[in-house]
Amino acid sequence: MMARQRSRFLSAALMIAVIVLSACTVPAAPVGEGAEPVAAAEKVLRINLGTFPDMIDPQKSSFVNEIALLKLVYEGLTRQDAALETVPAAAESWTYNDNATMLTFRLRDGLKYSDGSLLNAERFAYSIRRNIDPMTAGEYAAITDEILGAPEWRGCGDNAAACEAAKAQVMESVKASHADGSACTGYEDAECNTLTLTLSRPAPYFHVVMSLWVTFPAKEELITAGGENWWLDAANHVGNGPFIMEILEQGVRAFFKPNPNYWGEVPKVSIDFAFITDTAVAFEAYKNNEFDIIGLAAEDLEVVQADPQLSKEAMIYPGSCTFAVMFHQKKEPFTDQKVREAFAYALDREAWVRDVLRGLGSPTLTWIPKGFPGYDAEENRWGYDPEAARKALAESSYGSVENLPPITATFGDTPRNRIRWEWLVAKWKEVLGVDIALDPVEPTTFTALTKDINTAPQMFILGWCADYPDPQNWLSVYWKTGAFGERIGYSNPELDALLEQADAELDPAKRAELYAQAQRLLTAGAPVAFMWNNVNAYLVKPWVSGIVQTPQDAGWPGDVAPWTIDIDVAAQQGR
Repeated sequence: MMARQRSRFLSAALMIAVIVLSACTVPAAPVGEGAEPVAAAEKVLRINLGTFPDMIDPQKSSFVNEIALLKLVYEGLTRQDAALETVPAAAESWTYNDNATMLTFRLRDGLKYSDGSLLNAERFAYSIRRNIDPMTAGEYAAITDEILGAPEWRGCGDNAAACEAAKAQVMESVKASHADGSACTGYEDAECNTLTLTLSRPAPYFHVVMSLWVTFPAKEELITAGGENWWLDAANHVGNGPFIMEILEQGVRAFFKPNPNYWGEVPKVSIDFAFITDTAVAFEAYKNNEFDIIGLAAEDLEVVQADPQLSKEAMIYPGSCTFAVMFHQKKEPFTDQKVREAFAYALDREAWVRDVLRGLGSPTLTWIPKGFPGYDAEENRWGYDPEAARKALAESSYGSVENLPPITATFGDTPRNRIRWEWLVAKWKEVLGVDIALDPVEPTTFTALTKDINTAPQMFILGWCADYPDPQNWLSVYWKTGAFGERIGYSNPELDALLEQADAELDPAKRAELYAQAQRLLTAGAPVAFMWNNVNAYLVKPWVSGIVQTPQDAGWPGDVAPWTIDIDVAAQQGR
């Protein structure tokens, strides 16, 4: 939910973490400007989302701010409820065969897009195939690799014959049909209500994967007509979710109104996202009643706690994200494990959480957070130890700090984020004697840089938030060769083999032990320095009610069930 951010268990999404909050320029128009004024009685929930998304394409997105928009407009075959259980969404039911190598969904009757047009199983088949298609090159493409033929099509390269053969296999493995098994005739076939997925191995968790944004049924004809940047036009986002995207102003604003054609409960409020990246500016706007919900930055926590009214509006609860210092293992000096160990040992996580985050988080030495299946309470490697840090650097191929090549730390630029990074590099200087240059980058650009091994910085901080509460989402989805770890050049065939075995294991106890072995192996190589787990921290006005909280609220609180949210308009407008 990267941020994955990337499950709606979350991960997540892949989380955009330019150290908790992103930053870029303040929007040119004041909050609320840039569109026709809404009627006085209309209920509008005004939220600051921070950084404007780098991508709002269901089959290409991975960061939590991207997913936050997509989840309003579209919906998968399944979804996660308030308990992070997988429940029916566009599909009313699903069944596996005996060995969990075939998964069949039955869609709800009468499904419609927001424009009133028919939504059938062929639309979902297109989206899933598009996620696999190497021409799409989506961030989450590997998450559907269990589908027979999917990894072969994704990885066929320039071999035209291999590509055609693998594509043909996927076309058969992702099959839309009538309930009796007969073939569908296209997008206008109202009887096309069944989707069958043929898998290459047992995958009893795959109905959960079908809740993710990569399955969201954006319309093929709108994508084709709109070209590469089709997603920048709100009119192209004709979806099947609880909201309609009415306005999309790049870098400034996104406005959503309830979708009357949604099969489920129609939301009570419209949603107005702003994209102010300077958290100090957003905080002042909130205090001026220009927002109903903002993220609570650590720098504002003491002010909030000391204020009789603001302290009541703070909404702080457990999160689902792990943040880590990412070391690019194709860029020196982080090609050397001993250097990575030295930087991990020199990282004072307790001080970071105490002094920088003001307690809004908890130090961690593991990838899977406490409270999630697969958490390793015994892990204690690479904890803060200045002497061990200096020893590891001396044992590296560089021998001393004087022999290290130049090191640069890249981050999304805001005034507060600069201060955080200045604190961090000063601590590394204190322990290791290393000088690190700061490289502040416009936040949306920073997001784009981190998505590609060729542009990913030498060193940066990024987070991962659960897409669903299963170690497979934390380990296989992120660290298998070719998955998200590839951004920093990570690949470990031994880990791949363990994860392949764990993914296909049907016995829960054996499966858990295999994932535990895999996480210990991952940590042994010190590919990154695990740093902290987040808490969800927001400010919410008292006239907002009905928010359903989950640990995976990495975008904004209540997005798991936005239809339950209501606003006391009289209180809001009488502020």
